[in-house]
Amino acid sequence: MSLQKITRLPSVRLLSSIHHQQQLLLPSTSPLTVPKRAVSQGEYRRPGQPKVDKFPWQPINFSFSKGFDGVKKHLALLKKEFSDRWVGPQGKPLLEHMLEQNQVLWEFRGPESLEQWTVSSDREIGGQSEVHLKLGKNQNTCLLYGTLSSTPPRDGETRYSGYCTMRSKQPLASFDRKKHYDWSSFNSLHLRVRGDGRPWMINIGTQMYFSHQKDDLYNYFLYTRGGPYWQDVKIPFSKFFLTYRGRIQDNQHPLWLDKVNTIGFTLGDKADGPFQLEIDFVGACKDYAHTEEFAYEMYKRNPEI
Repeated sequence: MSLQKITRLPSVRLLSSIHHQQQLLLPSTSPLTVPKRAVSQGEYRRPGQPKVDKFPWQPINFSFSKGFDGVKKHLALLKKEFSDRWVGPQGKPLLEHMLEQNQVLWEFRGPESLEQWTVSSDREIGGQSEVHLKLGKNQNTCLLYGTLSSTPPRDGETRYSGYCTMRSKQPLASFDRKKHYDWSSFNSLHLRVRGDGRPWMINIGTQMYFSHQKDDLYNYFLYTRGGPYWQDVKIPFSKFFLTYRGRIQDNQHPLWLDKVNTIGFTLGDKADGPFQLEIDFVGACKDYAHTEEFAYEMYKRNPEI
């Protein structure tokens, strides 16, 4: 045996022993197991809400008659869009659109008017509040009533509870394209309500540029007097402040009146018990006595010199 082979044997044994010790110390690199349908990112689930383990296509109702009715509906909406463009904005003559100072946005004059709204409460996350929506006695108003309970659900995750909400649905054009309300001709929100003395929060949702801004809302307070008398409330749009999931933001900017999606009414005053709010109409008006552009300071990160 040569001298070169003799000197190589101890080094080979040393390297093999080191490699064997590293294998004992390091964890085993077994193939990773992917959980069921974890590759596709699901929707946001509220704390305490049960997890729905279904494929996305399972809740879809594959019906030929439903599809035919949907195509018929969207073709009618598409025809209305083309005809409205020849008449003027939103199907009104151009002169009427320019001189309009008051506009009724939502009114409740029949059961079909309630289909434009949806109600929700903390019962969706395991709470105990209840909320209902129906027409008034004369079929000319809407009555939002229920019971508020601030008891949090016993899921070990949710710490706060107690809210009830009424919110308008997103308007859709033909083929489920998003449609926006244009309130740029007005500067105030006009309401005719009759409440029970509780303070409500008015929420206005607008179309944002980025997907992470989908929970941004513009809010302001609605103080009801209570009693049998109606009250006409005018709230300037300049008073609405920007919030994100209930938190007031430092960076404030005026409400985008040309891209309004929804409006809602939220009760969360932590006063357990029954409540009711009756609404006659929701509209917008032009108040020439109000000249304020924005009521809050807009901070600049790099102030101009």
